[in-house]
Amino acid sequence: MQSTTTEILEVFVTTPGRLDEMLDRAEAELRQIPQRCAGILVTRHDFVRYTLALSDAVPFGETREQILSEPSDAHHTAMSKDRNNDVNCSR
Repeated sequence: MQSTTTEILEVFVTTPGRLDEMLDRAEAELRQIPQRCAGILVTRHDFVRYTLALSDAVPFGETREQILSEPSDAHHTAMSKDRNNDVNCSR
């Protein structure tokens, strides 16, 4: 499946306790962009670097996670964000 990303934010987490806050803030910023057909793809590159992108591979109103690396035991943080705003996208 080919997807297009239109906007990307990068998040660096230096304080593990702030992970959810920082990701939520970046997600809220992406949701402010006027568009109706892309959801948000969160990618964990390593235990401190995440990217959030609008992606047409994710249904509008949803947030999906992609993990490129597993966290080490010392930096393990649970992250489960799959939101659905119950909005349909018509192309």
